Amino acid sequence: MHRHLLKSTLVAGAALAVLAACGTPGEERTSRPRGTEAAVPAPPEKKPVDGLPGMPPVLDPEDVYAADRPNKLSPVVKDFPSRVYVPNTESDTVSVIDLKTYEIVETIRVGRQPQHVVPSWDLKTLWVNNNRGHSLTPIDPRTGRAGKAVEVHDPYNLYFTPNGRYAVVMASLDRELVFRDPHTMKIKKTVPVSCYGVNHADFSLDGRYFIVSCEFSGELLKVDTEKMKVVGQQRLPFEGAMPQDVKVSPDGKKFYIADMMAHGMWVLDGDTFAEPTLMPTGKGCHGLYVSRDSREMYVSNRGEGTISVFDFTRDRLTGKWKLPDGGSPDMGGVSADGKVLWLSGRYDAEVYAIDTRTGTQLARIPVGSGPHGLAVYPQPGRYSLGHTGVFR
Repeated sequence: MHRHLLKSTLVAGAALAVLAACGTPGEERTSRPRGTEAAVPAPPEKKPVDGLPGMPPVLDPEDVYAADRPNKLSPVVKDFPSRVYVPNTESDTVSVIDLKTYEIVETIRVGRQPQHVVPSWDLKTLWVNNNRGHSLTPIDPRTGRAGKAVEVHDPYNLYFTPNGRYAVVMASLDRELVFRDPHTMKIKKTVPVSCYGVNHADFSLDGRYFIVSCEFSGELLKVDTEKMKVVGQQRLPFEGAMPQDVKVSPDGKKFYIADMMAHGMWVLDGDTFAEPTLMPTGKGCHGLYVSRDSREMYVSNRGEGTISVFDFTRDRLTGKWKLPDGGSPDMGGVSADGKVLWLSGRYDAEVYAIDTRTGTQLARIPVGSGPHGLAVYPQPGRYSLGHTGVFR
């Protein structure tokens, strides 16, 4: 009898011990060692981009501008003085402005009708495009000194392939895309085009093609970078279209093309090259500049003296800044810290400095006649694709 009672007691005690060990579900999660917790699924790995051969690897497949963060300067340019280089098309000069004092510190005499100041692919040289002077004037951004001009016919604008293999001259009146050596500027291949006024471009995320705007015939081209061949051409669906600046979206899925006669941006799927849609921004839509955090794009509306703010994530315009005394905001760039947008006043012989947080005009600086494609330099990025500063 006692043995049976003792056995029952032991069994009951063991059962209670098991129950105590199990505890409640909440207690189990609290007391369980961290190493036994269920693993949290890791975020899916971003698939590497199969880029143009020889091109530096894409840092972030979801943000082509990942290298352009505030003050993330390449070792090549970190000691360069911060300046704004303003090509004055009718004065045949380049005005050099100190970003801190807003004062002109030098005026450089260049060739006839300078259109744009273009950073080289390796970031070491600024090339002044003397369109009617048929030459490129090199400027050393370390010293601010101009070198001997290089003979190049009809250099309205200048770009560089993402692998740094070629310079691409937009020969607007010659109706050609001229692929050249990026250092000597010797011709490697000339690609005739049937449209009129090739002027601006931007490259796809993988660098394998680029979209070109044709100002005088209202057309777009799609060019295979490696083959150096036009693979697509279309006329914009707007009578009298006059496309200007071109920018790819951070995720590489869309291209935006400013149109000064349609008064807005065309939104294009570069991969399919299907007919684009128009997003109105303002009269004389002209220049496109991405913010340092890749969230917004500043759109200069030259015909009404305003700058529209476009939000990439929301896919819509979120604001419009008006220059207090009017003006003709044209081409430019964003300061290295991302706080100031610099634009030339094409028809007012002046340059505007605008606070990117508030849209407030910080300065209005008189320069030469016909200021056009100014370059803010240096800027963040590993290499330059050209124009007034398109960096990756």
